Amino acid sequence: MLRSILIGLSAGSRSMTPLAAVSEAAHSGRLPADNGAPSWLGSPWMAAGSKALAAGELWGDKLPSAPDRIVLAGILARLVTGGLAGAALAPKRQRYLGAALGAGAAVAASYVTFHARMKAIRHFGQTPSGLVEDALTIGAAQLVTRALPGR
Repeated sequence: MLRSILIGLSAGSRSMTPLAAVSEAAHSGRLPADNGAPSWLGSPWMAAGSKALAAGELWGDKLPSAPDRIVLAGILARLVTGGLAGAALAPKRQRYLGAALGAGAAVAASYVTFHARMKAIRHFGQTPSGLVEDALTIGAAQLVTRALPGR
């Protein structure tokens, strides 16, 4: 269940990156055989589409017009993607708990990372702070999904 929490924490920073990482893990067969992922999560279309959406989010985050992640739409997106990714990394019989842990961690991390980012923006600017946050989020999501035992 720790992986469900960790992937949820990364969803607090970027809503689509954890979903893209989990979808790629499902597509490449790296999820454990007894996982809570819906079958469509590992489809080639989902893996490619979630990566495209994640790339768009990474780009859009640097724009001055980007909405704060703690607006309702941002929180809801993180709730859904953190929950889905958390369920996918949990054993099938515990997928609802994994979803709850992933979603809860995503929402909590949204507020923590928002305040950290605002402070970083004041010191380093929008783009540099965003690039560091991107690297940390992508790295964390990859660590969580690449450390999976596979089938």
